[in-house]
Amino acid sequence: MIELYYSPGNANLAPHFILEDLGIDFRLKLLDRATKAHKAPEYLKLNPFGRIPALTDGDFVLFEAAAICLHLVDGHPDCGLAPALGTRQRAHFYKWLMFLTNTIQPDILMYYYADRYTTDSQGTAAVKDAAEQRLIEFYGQLDDHLGEAGPYLLGETFSAADYYLLMVSRWGRPLKSPPRDMKHLGKTLELICQRPPVERAFASEGIEPPYV
Repeated sequence: MIELYYSPGNANLAPHFILEDLGIDFRLKLLDRATKAHKAPEYLKLNPFGRIPALTDGDFVLFEAAAICLHLVDGHPDCGLAPALGTRQRAHFYKWLMFLTNTIQPDILMYYYADRYTTDSQGTAAVKDAAEQRLIEFYGQLDDHLGEAGPYLLGETFSAADYYLLMVSRWGRPLKSPPRDMKHLGKTLELICQRPPVERAFASEGIEPPYV
């Protein structure tokens, strides 16, 4: 059986949404961050980097949230969560997923864990402020795109990339200009939050509304 190692609200959310959407059997395995369970030897055997999430399926182990998302949709080609392989829409699907994981997520980490990105304790605030400025700009660019070609990242077609969008947008709640307050992005997030798989995933992780 598939097992998803998670901590509520962490990068496991997007894979969790997809698992709920696919309707397949899976089990959640809680990692208590308070006790650093994600750094314990047992978990490091699955993910030597000590990050969340990891997915197992028998002796198969996979980490990195975006990789897990792609594995799940590729394993269920009829799920409707990704365009057909080899199409231009599939290329755009990859584009947005990579933007979210390669551009948004690194600055999210800098925003929340600024002390990890400088050896100067006096520079932590500046690292966080710069990350916030970049994030607001990036979310604003997503807002512009959705205003021109929405309501989803691929236009009228919902995809797993939108689940990832919800996850990384949720992390932007503390920003001075949060994603939920942006005209088009906010509406898209509302649409995604209304999907039953999202509601089930939030409920099982113990996350209560408002979600973004």
